[in-house]
Amino acid sequence: MNDSTPLLELRDVNKSFGPVHVLRNVDLSVYAGQVTALVGDNGAGKSTLIKGIAGIHSFDSGEYLFEGKPVSVTEPKQANNLGIEVVYQDLALCDNLDVVHNMFLGREESKGIVLDEITMERRATETLASLSVRTLKSIRQQVSSLSGGQRQTVAIARAVLWNSKLVILDEPTAALGVAQTEQVLNLVRRLADSGLGVILISHNMNDVLQVADNIACLYLGQLAAQISAKEVGHGQIVELITMGRSGDIGLNPETVAAGGHV
Repeated sequence: MNDSTPLLELRDVNKSFGPVHVLRNVDLSVYAGQVTALVGDNGAGKSTLIKGIAGIHSFDSGEYLFEGKPVSVTEPKQANNLGIEVVYQDLALCDNLDVVHNMFLGREESKGIVLDEITMERRATETLASLSVRTLKSIRQQVSSLSGGQRQTVAIARAVLWNSKLVILDEPTAALGVAQTEQVLNLVRRLADSGLGVILISHNMNDVLQVADNIACLYLGQLAAQISAKEVGHGQIVELITMGRSGDIGLNPETVAAGGHV
């Protein structure tokens, strides 16, 4: 795969649930070493698109390419095997377990019938260090004692522990204060700077403009535009999200006038 080949590329993907056409001919390109922000109003199709990438739903039609090759992803294990990890909004952490056991939840290392605590602790420490995480007092503290930002950090570190190539983050700063948001955005940037592809779903345009390299705007199940973050401002993104078009960027006027259905 050369640098100009997207890590993940979707071409013309569609998804319907019964009579409801949720995704219409969506194209998306995600590059290694870049943060691609996925933005759109509620009901625009963001969750369905992510679940399609993650293998929770299969797309009805269209092409799914990973590292330049067509692949079939119809279940989460296939996505994981490609190196795709998703950190959902609920984080799926167990409060009664410590940081190490949360990072290895469901994928524990063992020696015979005994858990290999030393290996798990070493790998957890190395992963957190590689992400320059310094906010945790101990990797043996229970997750219930962590702040919202620290919990988000553990969930992201768990995602990158598995030789991932693409990490999808669903609203990682939604419930965080200013200082914790800054910590998490710095971590998101470090993921990309270390060579991973990152998809960031966010409603916060300030966060998006601070950390994203490019922005994919969904409007009523269609991709209005995917553009470099340097080329657009806050107002233009909002117009693309709410109207499908901003100036000469976005869906053609006939499509917008028809409510996205042409």
